[in-house]
Formats: sequence, C-alpha cells, structure tokens
Amino acid sequence: MFWWILGALGAVIVLVVIYDVLQRTHTILHNFPIVGHFRYWLEAIGPELRQYIVTSNDEERPFSRDRRRWVYSSSKHENNYFGFGTDNDIERATNYLIIEHAVFPVAAPSAGEPGYDPDHGVPCAKVLGGHRGRPLAFRPSSIVNISAMSFGSLSATAIEALNRGAHLANALHNTGEGGVSPYHKRGGDLIWQLGTGYFGCRDERGRFHLDRLIETCSENPVRAIEIKLSQGAKPGKGGLLPAAKITSEISAIRGIPMGQDCKSPAHHTAFHDVDSMLDFVETLAEATGLPVGIKSAVGEMTFWRELAERMGREDRGVDFITIDGGEGGTGAAPLTFSDHVALPFRVGFTRVYKELHRAGVADRVVLIGSGKLGFPEETLLTMALGCDMINVAREAMLAIGCIQAQRCHTGHCPAGIATQSPWLMRGLDPTLKAARLANYLIALRKEVMELAQACGVEHPALVGLDHFELVSNGFETKSAAEAFGYEPGWGAIAPAIADELRAFLGQQREAA
Repeated sequence: MFWWILGALGAVIVLVVIYDVLQRTHTILHNFPIVGHFRYWLEAIGPELRQYIVTSNDEERPFSRDRRRWVYSSSKHENNYFGFGTDNDIERATNYLIIEHAVFPVAAPSAGEPGYDPDHGVPCAKVLGGHRGRPLAFRPSSIVNISAMSFGSLSATAIEALNRGAHLANALHNTGEGGVSPYHKRGGDLIWQLGTGYFGCRDERGRFHLDRLIETCSENPVRAIEIKLSQGAKPGKGGLLPAAKITSEISAIRGIPMGQDCKSPAHHTAFHDVDSMLDFVETLAEATGLPVGIKSAVGEMTFWRELAERMGREDRGVDFITIDGGEGGTGAAPLTFSDHVALPFRVGFTRVYKELHRAGVADRVVLIGSGKLGFPEETLLTMALGCDMINVAREAMLAIGCIQAQRCHTGHCPAGIATQSPWLMRGLDPTLKAARLANYLIALRKEVMELAQACGVEHPALVGLDHFELVSNGFETKSAAEAFGYEPGWGAIAPAIADELRAFLGQQREAA
C-alpha cells in the first residue's frame, strides 16, 4: 500500500510539473514548476504573516505591498478596492499627501450612457511639437505612457508585451537607448530614444549617422525622438555591454560588431554644450519632421538655466523635456549612483519648471515626469506641479509579472522580464501580459480622471496645486504650493491651452 501511495504521489507531481511547464498564464509556475506554487500560497497569507511577524503593507521598498497589490489587481481586471479604511497612520506621517475634493464634483457618464469611454482615454493638454510647428506634431492620446526600457536590458517577450499593451491602451512606448527591435513593432507607436551610443543610427566607429536615423524613422512607427542626457538609475555614468552578451540579434539591432565590448560613454559626441545640443535638436527635427526632446535626471542647474534662457530668446528649442527622478531605475546600477546621485523627482522637476516658467517657455514644451509616478495620486500631483504626461517603467514591469525580486542586475529575473535566458523568457506570454499592461494603464487613467472630477474639473491638466495639502508632525499642514515654493498660477497650463483642451474634449464627446 505504501508503494502505491508513493507512486500515486509521484504521478501527481509529474502531472503538476507538466501542467506548470505547458501553461502560459503564470510565468513563475512555468519557470519554476512545483516550487512556484509556494510563492502564490505565501502571497495569499502574506498580509497575516507581515502583520504579526515581518512588515506592514506600507513598509516595503521600492514599492509597498499595497501599491503592488493595486497594480496586480488592476492589471488582472480584478477588484482593486481596499476595505475597512486606510491603514496609513496619517497624523504621524511626514508630508502625507491630501487631495482637497470639491463639494460639487464633475459628473461623468457611466457604462452604457452617451459619451462613456471604456478605455478611459485621457489626452495630453498640449500638442507635442505644436509650438515649434513640427510637420509631424501630434496630440498624444494618453497622459500615461511607457518609459524607456531597452531590448537587451529587457527580454524580447517583455518588450513585445509592453509594445502590444501600449497599442491596446493607445499609449506611447519609449524604446530605450538600445535601438528599435522587431519586438517594438507589434502595433504600439514609439518614442525613439537616442543615447550616447547612438544605437540604430551610428557608423562603424560609433559616431552619430544622420542618414541611418532618417532610415530608421521612415521604416518604423516613430512619433518622436528623445535624446537621453542621463537617467535616474545612474545619471552621469555610461554603460558597458560585455561581448559575451552580444548576440547576433542585438548586434544587428544596435549596429555594433560581434566579439567586442560595447561601450556607451557618459557623454554625447554629437554635441558638447547647450548651444550645440540645440543645433543637433533642430537638425533632427528638420530631417525627420518629428518632435524632438530630451530626457535627463536633475543635478546641477547651470544647464537648465542656460537652456531656458536660450529657448526664451532664440528660435531654437526642444519640443518636450522628460525629467527622471533620482529614485528611478529598472535595471543594474552601482549602489551609490542609485542611492545618492541626482535629485528625487519632485525636487528636481520643480527646480527645472521654475527656470522654464521664469523664462516664459514652460507652455512651449510638453513636460513629462518619470520616477515612481504610476499611481493615481502621484500622477495628479505631478500634473498639478506642471507636468503634461508621465512615463511608467517599474509599474509597467509589475503589470506584466514583475514580483520585485530585485534581481535585474543578475540576468536571472524569475519573471522572464529583465533577462535574456531563453528558459525564463519562455514563461512570459506576451499576448496575455500585453492585456494586463493595457488593463493597468486604463485603470490608472480612469482613477486619475476620477480624482480630477472629484476636484471639480474635467481633465487632470486643469487641477491646480491649490487642491493639495501635505500633513506632517501631528496636525500641522501646509499647502503644496508652499511646500514646493510655487507662486500663484505656477504649474497651471496657460488659459489659451486650457480653452483649446476643453474644445478638444467637447469634440471627443460629440464624436462618441
């Protein structure tokens, strides 16, 4: 009898292993048969374990359990509500954000009523490239888009899932500096990022090659070009892709030779200061007709002051600026750079915004924020501070299956996202994960819009900074404008842009 039971148990285990490997719904189960089930069992009783033994729902970093649960639930189209009130200790918190709702909120159509949008599209208030008259200027359809994550750093299946998801949610997908891969061409519109390595538009010596840039833009769904000056994960530091990791596919996509280390220097070679950078921007825009912008983390302010000053008095300028917070980062970086280099987003962005506003150019550019902003209250505050859109990176990774294992730098990501391992990648089904990403983006836009309507306006770009307070030290509060050093009217879009936005929203409602 014992051997019969043992044999039956062994047969069951074999069947479970076969099922786990063949199923495509759960990456973890595919990559780690049998053992993967323990992760879900422990997750199910995780709140109870943390409550009595480990940590609270708000203590984990970089994303708390509450925030991860909200992303997971939203991406799976499950109930993303929380019961029994907040578990945050509001009166003891420091700089705890409070949104001041209006007594008379804006009414919104419900499902089945005229004007209801199941995709909860929230267009950008500004036209990207519109101020400078770029021939291919456009109004982004979503205020939430996918941030820069390169093929090579992320797996082929992850990039494909992100691009498919961006297409489903009508959002933009930033390629990252690794070039445009076949996995970026699954329906989603692209922001092509140019880093210091100029991958996809470089010559044999690694220098920028304009003709190759024009060719890449014409062959791919590129809607804008972003010049990366630095990023939140490791600002001011270049990168190195070892020869051992360069596959024939990566070689072809990046335009780099096999068998040699690929270096991305810390600085650009196509320009060396603000003046030459603006010449480079105008060269790209004239050659392609596309809007051209820059991305950077924020450190010393000399660059930003000169940029704002030149754009205020010259007929040259960038069409958009992406500000990355020093707390950002999706992959590998030295600990010191991750922890101590570049200002956190709210500090860095507000400093840059003030320079642009004082120079009279804040309304001439589309301002984009990046750095743990992919949650409704963070998005709304960011827009009240002056941003027109946000980019999400790690939140998007969570939506397609990331479990915050923090093994991005090892190449052994258990969720098949930040890895080039064929076995680990195979467990990530890009079609399923694309739907989950789209669900998350739509849920985020929906809740941001609901917050704006609760504040009494019809679009997040119309929410003012006077709708926010910060609570700290017991019962002490201060306005967000006071906390960030904003003067009256700062952060708000110009009245003409607000009127144009309202007219555009009216046209959308009539068309629906």
